[in-house]
Amino acid sequence: MPPPTKQADTTVSNTLTGLPDNAPWFNPLRDSQDKRLPRIAGPCGMVIFGVTGDLARKKLLPAIYDLANRGLLPAGFALVGYGRREWSKQDFEDYVHEAVVAGARTEVRANVWERLAEGMEFISGTFRDDAAFDTLGAKLAELDRTRGTAGNWGFYLSVPPDYFSDVCHQLKRSGLAEAPANSWRRVIIEKPFGHDQDSARELNRVVNAVFPEDSVFRIDHYLGKETVQNIMALRFANQLFDPLWNSHYIDHVQITMAEDIGLGGRAGYYDGIGAARDVIQNHLLQLLALTAMEEPVSFTPAELQAEKIKVLRATAPVYPLAKTTARGQYTAGWQGSTRVPGLREEEGFSDDSNTETYAACTLEINSRRWAGVPFYLRTGKRLGRRVTEIALIFKPAPHLPFGDVMTSALGQNAVVIRVQPDEGVLMRFGSKVPGSTMEVRDVNMDFSYSEAFTEESPEAYERLILDALLDESSLFPTNEEVELSWQILDPIIQYWAQHGRPEDYEAGTWGPASADRMLAREARTWRRP
Repeated sequence: MPPPTKQADTTVSNTLTGLPDNAPWFNPLRDSQDKRLPRIAGPCGMVIFGVTGDLARKKLLPAIYDLANRGLLPAGFALVGYGRREWSKQDFEDYVHEAVVAGARTEVRANVWERLAEGMEFISGTFRDDAAFDTLGAKLAELDRTRGTAGNWGFYLSVPPDYFSDVCHQLKRSGLAEAPANSWRRVIIEKPFGHDQDSARELNRVVNAVFPEDSVFRIDHYLGKETVQNIMALRFANQLFDPLWNSHYIDHVQITMAEDIGLGGRAGYYDGIGAARDVIQNHLLQLLALTAMEEPVSFTPAELQAEKIKVLRATAPVYPLAKTTARGQYTAGWQGSTRVPGLREEEGFSDDSNTETYAACTLEINSRRWAGVPFYLRTGKRLGRRVTEIALIFKPAPHLPFGDVMTSALGQNAVVIRVQPDEGVLMRFGSKVPGSTMEVRDVNMDFSYSEAFTEESPEAYERLILDALLDESSLFPTNEEVELSWQILDPIIQYWAQHGRPEDYEAGTWGPASADRMLAREARTWRRP
């Protein structure tokens, strides 16, 4: 379809918007409300603290390049790295280029790279170095003049939470946290958001003392995944599902995040944290909230966050915890055809480590819609395969006009939302087996993103970084969501701390026997994806 006729008083050139020459023409005055069109960040820049770490190198820097390559960043976008290394501008450019070549999702094009590299700078210093932060302030003021960033800066804290206080203090002391008139300053922080409810509150207090809550963007990269956002489309754009999405029809819900990798080399981060704090408190409870929430009045950040908060307030562990939770630690075993070591054989882990690599719990949501429906959450390392999914298992039909033999291979209906790696939605239902006899068994109807759409889904960090620059906070947990999540999980972690060590499970299996018993007490079983 040819582009619409351009009017002289409402056009904006691709040069001004930062769009590549082959990008579709965009008129912001006319089309700003059309959600099908790409949203382009206005004049701005980003400072990344911890830019030499794994997260920045593997995820953040490639995502920023991909956004630029897709024409979603302004032409004058500036990227400033902050770290202890004594790097020149050219050293930093070389480092970023290496990261982009290794991790970018889109083609590395010379003209895009050159334009992005023009706005790159590096500041050497520690997080307690007053002079370095003063130098940073002077550099941002210079970039406002030379790159047209208009005083709009996002500060990405890709650092451990122990350093949040130091960085926030320096941003406040140096005046960097205070935006000039008609400009903005925002802070983007990575998990973990504390290690329990009290520490989360303290962390929120530290950050909110410098940045107001509406300028704080807490990254949960799972919320940036296309399939997670599709939960809302699946539920609220289809009359097919909404009447069945409740306790009248759903027997239980299983939310799984399984990984087939171990923890080699990550003892410094993981030991003492464990699977529950690392995954359940943030990723899985956010998936639960999106799955169980009521339809929001609109998809504005405030309305969407309000519905998630209602769900989290109504969520609690099911007791007794000895029977409704499980935790484990992987031992040596076979991952496919490879023999792998157990956790206590990994470098950095001691023989008496009580850090769980598998965690499962049973939660209930005390609401009219979900009363009596258990939500089973599980996560683990060195499991059978890498998969993240949400499975809604339906109650059996109240009456089957078939003999037992005819339905011996028939299970319960299910809707499975696959978050990764094979993004899509699967529906399981009964169908007659071809032949002269009446035999009913399970069949699958499978929707796959990769087969249904030709456009490749953007990486989660692309979406979340762009949203932060656009002040679109729908996909970012608020401080209240974080504290409520800890309120749900704290009793479970405290119980585990008082009752022995995790149960062993062999690498390559699906977790400890106690996890199977957890469901078997209600005559249920885990899905084996």
